[in-house]
Amino acid sequence: MPFVKVIKNKQYFQGFQTKFRRRREGKTDYRQRHKLITQDKNKYKSPKYRLCVRFSNKYVLCQIISAEIQGDIVMCSAHSKELIKHGLPAGYKNYSAAYCTGLLLARRLLKQLGMDEVYSGVEEVTGDVATCEDEETGRTFYMEEVDEERRPFRAFLDVGIKNTTTGARVFGALKGASDGGLDIPHNHKRFPGYSKDTKSFDAEGHVARIMGEHISEYMNEMLDDDEEKYKAHFSAYLAADIDGDGIEAMLEKVHASIRENPEKAPRSTWYTGDKSHKKAVKKTYEARKADAAAKKAEIRSAVFDEDDEEA
Repeated sequence: MPFVKVIKNKQYFQGFQTKFRRRREGKTDYRQRHKLITQDKNKYKSPKYRLCVRFSNKYVLCQIISAEIQGDIVMCSAHSKELIKHGLPAGYKNYSAAYCTGLLLARRLLKQLGMDEVYSGVEEVTGDVATCEDEETGRTFYMEEVDEERRPFRAFLDVGIKNTTTGARVFGALKGASDGGLDIPHNHKRFPGYSKDTKSFDAEGHVARIMGEHISEYMNEMLDDDEEKYKAHFSAYLAADIDGDGIEAMLEKVHASIRENPEKAPRSTWYTGDKSHKKAVKKTYEARKADAAAKKAEIRSAVFDEDDEEA
């Protein structure tokens, strides 16, 4: 029998380095993370902010995060579930909801920093990318610098492990945050409406996606095909008296509500019971011994009573 050399022997495993846990679980791309959090040395300890967009099965979460030695620090966050109070009855993870969540995060952060009136963002949705350049430094801004003392708040998009395909929902959150007044480097090549073949961009197509035109078309199409399925599938919209033709007007109201009051609602305590109850004082050894003796005497007396009755 020919000799087979063992490659993965003891020496191999002694030199094997285990990857990070979140890398093994497929949750964090550390090569991408390193590029996003590495700050220029001449910036000293100034933080570098990331716009983190994460999707769950039902919702969208947007956060502004900076990395420090002791861990990541969340400066501000917005959850698409908060859109309920702004008038969105259903659909909390589609492109329109992602845009609204990004807009909510931007307005909340700027109000937190006292910059909401200086950088009001884009009042009317255009779908295009607006850039301007500083004549002195040559730096490109994605939000016009209108204050000499306070520049626009800059953050970099962190998509996590999501695929950055053209028209992905993560770019809806980016566009909402950018329209809300944040300075986020981006271009139009990943927005809905861009054609890779013709190298052209249709801004109106992007606006249609933001304003839920694809939802309206789907609702009207399902209404014509199967009315029962339409009533079951869009029951939340119908309960709020919104049909396919009212989606755009509803989203306009949501945008206006977010700009009017982007603050987070105070968290209510989940426990409303009586907290005045306290545990009893622990008994001493002598007290427990006396209780045991009394219980034994009670049992004996009960047994003796039964014997007397039988006799």
